[in-house]
Amino acid sequence: MPLSPPSPLPGRRSVLRGTLAASAALALPSAVAAAAPAFALSGRPQAQWGVQAGDVTTHSGLVWVRSDRPARMIVETSATESFRRPRRWHGPLLGADTDFTGTVPLRGLPSGEQIHYRVTLADPDDYRRTGEPVQGTFRTAPSKRRQGVRFLWSGDIVGQGWGINPDIGGLYAYEEMRRLDPDFFLCSGDTIYADGPLSASVTLPDGRVWRNVTTEEKSKVAETLAEYRGNFRYSLLDENVRRFNAQVPTIAQWDDHEVVNNWYPGEILTDARYTVKDVDTLASRARKAFSEYFPISTLPATGEEGRVHRVVRHGPLLDVFVLDMRTYRNANSPGRQTDDTTGILGAEQLAWLKRELARSRAVWKVIAADMPLGLVVPDGATDIEAVAQGDPGAPLGRELQIAELLRFVKHRRITGTVWLTADVHYTSAQHYDPSRAAFKDFAPFWEFVSGPLAAGGFQANALDGTFGPDRVFVKAPTRANVSPMESPQYFGEVDIDGDSGELTVRLRATGGAVLFTKVLQPGRVGQ
Repeated sequence: MPLSPPSPLPGRRSVLRGTLAASAALALPSAVAAAAPAFALSGRPQAQWGVQAGDVTTHSGLVWVRSDRPARMIVETSATESFRRPRRWHGPLLGADTDFTGTVPLRGLPSGEQIHYRVTLADPDDYRRTGEPVQGTFRTAPSKRRQGVRFLWSGDIVGQGWGINPDIGGLYAYEEMRRLDPDFFLCSGDTIYADGPLSASVTLPDGRVWRNVTTEEKSKVAETLAEYRGNFRYSLLDENVRRFNAQVPTIAQWDDHEVVNNWYPGEILTDARYTVKDVDTLASRARKAFSEYFPISTLPATGEEGRVHRVVRHGPLLDVFVLDMRTYRNANSPGRQTDDTTGILGAEQLAWLKRELARSRAVWKVIAADMPLGLVVPDGATDIEAVAQGDPGAPLGRELQIAELLRFVKHRRITGTVWLTADVHYTSAQHYDPSRAAFKDFAPFWEFVSGPLAAGGFQANALDGTFGPDRVFVKAPTRANVSPMESPQYFGEVDIDGDSGELTVRLRATGGAVLFTKVLQPGRVGQ
């Protein structure tokens, strides 16, 4: 489904000029060459991979760039596209230690305003020698409730062998999302498939041929730091992604495929494709690359201690609680333990989440989970990958930790909690209610699933009755690994009205269809 040329949104002309200038310098064949570790020694530094912003709040945000060689990062911000009287921010020296990426924190920004920014890369030996500036924009969160908030979420990107296919317009879902002009994008994990190599072509069941743009780093499973970096760089070859990043800030989290399928700390791989069998070693390399390629407020790219889980406060209407359901989990197992203090979050992260939920004064508290709660996600024939383990009775295994959290939310009368996730490669809406559940001590809540964004589609997972889920809506393929050429991709939209405080969830499919809509009322412990 090739896309027609995008029509710029009002007030975005300078962003598109800057982004398209970078696109012209990054035609796919030359981009593959630019990804190699050897950099040209002549000329001026170039930001060929575009720009992106992340973790935007009422008065702050992060701006990211990658250079093609050592360079000093300089950011200018302005209230106008003309950049009259810009404010200048001197950033880090970009070098090989961060794969020539860098992030600049912007603080003291006006709330609820469109911020225009441009990134210039300067020769570290002669600051007068600069590359072409690359421009972007984002909106800061409102300080007043009546402005409202609207964002998108999805996950699962370049998975199951489906990469950038020029025949269908590349990663076309990003262009559809950009045209909706959200305040931000919540990327719910599986931002790459480091364990999923790409071949040049794949023959589909109907005889059509899928063609992939290929790179050296995507030719095998990622094991080295360079290979993980190349996986994160791959999506940036796509013009849709770069244009989207220049306009829409991201809140990023990770799941398993940033490292290896279904991983947990301490795991030793038996997969014959890997020469490095120690998952902790692979996770350390993947985590560094992840921190280099996404602007995340709590995870510095310098290798200092940090964390993926965090709260991104988006004004009085919304707090986003970003979970890390990988780093602190226990080993995958059948999940029948009667005592489990580690669970899927770890004791420390659970305590953090309870504390921050209790402190939150936002009308809505979105819990951004990288895995679903009541959907049974298996790992092999006997083990469980997510929370639910298929036993509809009292909580066992990792369910014990979720039960503790849900009980806490009810007894502390924490209002406005909504769970968003991706991971399972279809879209659905589940309502959880104690009247249907084996575990009764919680208030009703909703969980919404949306994905994949650019990966294979899969059949719907079974439900586990422990927390009483009712699958109110589902849209899923009838067979495994349906390509993006055969099936739409899915993303969700959340729209919070500033006047009424109502939160509307829309489950969307590429092509413009709204598949399901649910309106939730503010100020309630349960929905």
